[in-house]
Amino acid sequence: MRREGLVLVGATALALCAPPAAHAVADDLRIHDIQGTTRLSPYDGQQVSEVRGIVTAVRAFGSARGFWIQDPTPDSSSATSEGLLVFTGSVSPTVAVGDQVSVAGTVDEYYPDGPPDTAVHQSTTELVRATWTVESSGHALPDAEVLDVPRDLTANGDIERTPLRPRRYALDYYESLEGMRVRLDDAPVVGPTTQYNEVWLTSRPRENRTARGGVLYWGYRADNTGRIKVESLIPFSQHPFPQANVRDTLAGETSGPLDYDEFGGYVIQATAIGELQPGGLRPEVTRRQRDGELAVGTYNVENLSPTDPASKFQRLAQGVVDHLASPDILSLEEIQDDNGATDDQVVTAGQTLRRFVDAVVAAGGPRYEWRQIDPVDGADGGQPGGNIRVAFLFDPSRVSFVDRPGGDATTPVEVVDGHLSVSPGRIDPGSEAWADSRKPLAGEFTFRGRTVFVVANHFNSKGGDEPLYGRHQPPTRSSETQRLAQAKEVREFVKELPRRANTVVLGGLNDFQFSQALDELSPPLLDLINLLPRDERYSYIYEGNSQTLDHVLVGGRIAGLDYDVVHVNAEFANQASDHDPQVVRLSLAE
Repeated sequence: MRREGLVLVGATALALCAPPAAHAVADDLRIHDIQGTTRLSPYDGQQVSEVRGIVTAVRAFGSARGFWIQDPTPDSSSATSEGLLVFTGSVSPTVAVGDQVSVAGTVDEYYPDGPPDTAVHQSTTELVRATWTVESSGHALPDAEVLDVPRDLTANGDIERTPLRPRRYALDYYESLEGMRVRLDDAPVVGPTTQYNEVWLTSRPRENRTARGGVLYWGYRADNTGRIKVESLIPFSQHPFPQANVRDTLAGETSGPLDYDEFGGYVIQATAIGELQPGGLRPEVTRRQRDGELAVGTYNVENLSPTDPASKFQRLAQGVVDHLASPDILSLEEIQDDNGATDDQVVTAGQTLRRFVDAVVAAGGPRYEWRQIDPVDGADGGQPGGNIRVAFLFDPSRVSFVDRPGGDATTPVEVVDGHLSVSPGRIDPGSEAWADSRKPLAGEFTFRGRTVFVVANHFNSKGGDEPLYGRHQPPTRSSETQRLAQAKEVREFVKELPRRANTVVLGGLNDFQFSQALDELSPPLLDLINLLPRDERYSYIYEGNSQTLDHVLVGGRIAGLDYDVVHVNAEFANQASDHDPQVVRLSLAE
């Protein structure tokens, strides 16, 4: 159901809206009675009264205010939670931590993503349209449960009505603690602090750790169930939110009621946050290519436009020069048009690319030239008005670009007599596979007399997929269908190139190395991420999972290669982009 607003009168809350249809009021219920032994309350939609508990936390800001209560005398069932959220809308509740309260209201299963019949998130059991009485104050809080999460995520299917088995399944375990005080001690940071003041920790410090301290998502059942998001209920004036990187630790206790958020995952609404203990993680630096090596890189620059501050251009440029060692060819993803997200008819990106190239020169790098094709306005997805596209940068002192005119937003590139018909050119831009998505850009280069074909990509995003911690298990990954079609388009184009042509396909493929889309491309190409040790196979962090969305694939007469994912962004709170760049240094056979 949808939440509704409240007003406060004295120490009680009254509904702004009309009361629901008359129901018998269930009184003298305990919190565990309301929570029940599944995800759905047996009293959903019913009015209850005299529900007693100790106030453990108050959210007195934002539009979703309220307070959590917990019964200090639990029952004997591990499946029933002893905590409950009392929702008060946009009005701050008149209670304090440590109050014992008696609450009346309507039990509601709140879905953050819509009505129950279409929601894919789990629900939160709460009391709405509530009134309460403070019976006494100054009580000690119930002890916080130290998180000890099972490794297995959950059973398959729609899990809403299945009895909770918290000792077997992680999602059942979390649900059995909904609204209760939980804690982590000396918790490792596995996802850096975001701009929204949230950080990801793990309660399973030995689970699938990366070489640099994160947790690796290496398969569809490698869910890393110890991951948990932390937000703060403490005013930042009293305790600024820690700006944490991967490998840092929040030393001491981090605790608060366990909640389920609008993005489909569990979160600790912290009333205590551990002290930030730096782990010493530093951005990586790759080596420079040797004279006989062709260095080809890829970098998602996260909606770069002239409206961005100079500092973003400077940091990205320093990343290219100081950390990526100025590749000979660089594929850029998420280059926006010349006025960014302003939604008008502008599609050119010359100002964006010129500012970036100038920033690279100022950082001590080469003066790159660029090649790109302006999209049809509004046809390639991404931020509305931004007209993002992929683009090539190349160092003319090291490589040459073979220009063949005629490439535009709607003209497909073809292979004619072993060469590209247009260069740069877009792969089959009229195909349904590229609807509302970026079109791949193919370019023909020469390096020391050898032809090299490079295809820059930015496949459609994972938007629309169900959450890992949603009600349907395993989650439906609906976005995969389009990426699979896109991968097939790229594969068919590569097959038209001359046999054993030197080929690099790279960029933001927005899927995992174990996905169907990557299986479609390899073979005929080799996905280089699979050459790394498993604990180094990532370029992005999402919800605390280190994972691979960016790829470099190669084929042809390759005599040797040296490949590196250069970790400069994804693990750090202070990011220039949310993706890490990559580079491969190729030795081409005679």
